[in-house]
Amino acid sequence: MEKKKFYITTPIYYPSDKLHIGHTYCTVATDTLARYHRLRGEDVMFLTGTDEHGQKIETKAKEAGVTPKEFVDNIVEGPRGVKDLWKLMNISNDRFIRTTDDYHVESVQKIFKKMYDKGDIYKGTYKGKYCTPCESFWTESQLVDGKCPDCGREVQDAEEEAYFFRLSKYADRIRDLLENTDFLQPRSRVHEMVKNFLDPGLEDLCVSRTSFSWGIPVDFDPKHVVYVWVDALSNYITALGYDNDRYHDYDKGWWPGVNIVGKEIVRFHSIIWPAMLMSLGEPVPKHVFGHGWLLLDGGKMSKSKGNVVDPYILAEKFGVDALRFFLMRTFPFGSDGNFSNELLIQTINTDLANDLGNLVSRTTAMVGKYFGGALPAGCRTCAEPQPFDQELRTLAEGLRSVYEEDMETFAPHKALDEVFKVIQRANKYIDENAPWALAKDMEANGKRLAHVLYNLLEATRICGILLTPFMPESCEKLFAQIGAPAESRTWDAAAEWGVLPETAAVTKGENLFPRLDMDKALEELEAAEAEAKKAALPAVEVEPQLTEKVDFDTFCKSDFRAVKVKACEAVKKSEKLLRFTLDDGTGVDRQILSGIHKWYEPEDLVGKTLIAIVNLPPRKMMGLESNGMLISAVHTEHGEECLHLIMVDDSIPAGAKLC
Repeated sequence: MEKKKFYITTPIYYPSDKLHIGHTYCTVATDTLARYHRLRGEDVMFLTGTDEHGQKIETKAKEAGVTPKEFVDNIVEGPRGVKDLWKLMNISNDRFIRTTDDYHVESVQKIFKKMYDKGDIYKGTYKGKYCTPCESFWTESQLVDGKCPDCGREVQDAEEEAYFFRLSKYADRIRDLLENTDFLQPRSRVHEMVKNFLDPGLEDLCVSRTSFSWGIPVDFDPKHVVYVWVDALSNYITALGYDNDRYHDYDKGWWPGVNIVGKEIVRFHSIIWPAMLMSLGEPVPKHVFGHGWLLLDGGKMSKSKGNVVDPYILAEKFGVDALRFFLMRTFPFGSDGNFSNELLIQTINTDLANDLGNLVSRTTAMVGKYFGGALPAGCRTCAEPQPFDQELRTLAEGLRSVYEEDMETFAPHKALDEVFKVIQRANKYIDENAPWALAKDMEANGKRLAHVLYNLLEATRICGILLTPFMPESCEKLFAQIGAPAESRTWDAAAEWGVLPETAAVTKGENLFPRLDMDKALEELEAAEAEAKKAALPAVEVEPQLTEKVDFDTFCKSDFRAVKVKACEAVKKSEKLLRFTLDDGTGVDRQILSGIHKWYEPEDLVGKTLIAIVNLPPRKMMGLESNGMLISAVHTEHGEECLHLIMVDDSIPAGAKLC
């Protein structure tokens, strides 16, 4: 009988910013679900990858002085890049797609042409609002306080020739899919999509751009590049071989699959993606699951906000499995969760050190101490069983079924709750039986003691099987310590009591999860994060100091004053010059022109307190008189000149002299 096939995907990562723990959260969750389905004996295909096109990457590559391909290659393949992090986090993906891969480019061009030939893509002119960081177009009604509803950043007016996808054509079918099936989960996301996007009316979607070139060319109109969402979303089927010759899995039962995505991109996956598939005549995914965000200080993690949590540091400090476990144990998968280092350490201490680690350590130590590392034959049964023997056994035997229900409904946190009910009950069972007391009279109590310890090993074995998708390496060590052979670690064996061989070789081994000192751990973590930030600072070149000396009297002739910016505007017909109207404390406005428009927008400088030399002779620039010079600092970074105006405390009054 052919194995059941299961296809699961993460959203492909957009490699323009540093990876943080939020990206790790999604990928670890998807990996956990993939490992669960493998444990069940299913034939799993787990896809992850990178979405590498778009204006933002083109811009960042230019800033870095490299080509876009060189830029993304470094982030994906380079040291501590995407692939390195997934390897560190023990991500078991079967396939990794890059949207710059030749086979994907080929497929996307064919997909675009199919929809065009069907009449679902047409040429027009786009006029609207565009968020560059999100690569998203928005209507006025969708903006929140005039800003991008996803990231809260400023949007720009955009107008260019573009191709459009007839998204509106599929509005009724999308509504039916959302409202009358279990396609989108959790159910709360359905209300968001219907209320925010379907009820106001779906508008046709811009699917090409001409204002930048880093993308997949529209092969029948090469000045256009395919816009990001048609390119990115198609990866879920191109990676299986849809319309390309690289792979041949699309018609082998893999598709449709399950798309695990962050809630910020649910709109694209639950509205645009199924509409594209409908246009192509292909089946929509079985499920799209939109998980919540990890929040830090009440807000979404973001490099631009300076609150990125580095998964490398956390994994290296606390261990990969401990970090994986924390992410799945602590936060309900469909909701937002508040991340903190204190909570991470507390979870490790409470669940892993005190509960699981303590159970394994105490049980294996007692088997070694009282029975030399192997229990006697016949220890499965007991002549006089106690009520709490059956309580532990019943709870452990019923664990797999409740665990399975939670995992099948995308609730790994609930599945872990059930596992830890058994672990906590096993620890209580130790106290109820007091093995150390039984061991005082081995002749009278030896059989009872052996039965108690066997029950503890057996409960640990069952829990270890179901913890394996969450902590694969630690569970291997656990199985080695309790002497569980391969045939006792299977999905079927998780539903049976008494599978562990009675005389299994038990060794105490290393402590799986040592308890952490909260204050010391936080101090070390802070030091590691500070060191990492320091190491990540870009190499900076500064102008060499002048060797020619200036005498003191000459220096004193320069009159440096604090000036306040009353108004600032760009000088017409000049790309560089800004015109400042300044309060210099004299009661008469001072005008200074400065060639700093490359680094500053005029509206950002109004109200600032700057430093100027005010006794330079006036000079004309672009027909305007400039009376003085603003003081700035200049350095070179990644081959680009960087300028920073010297700004001082606003409490310093206009006209104050620097001395």
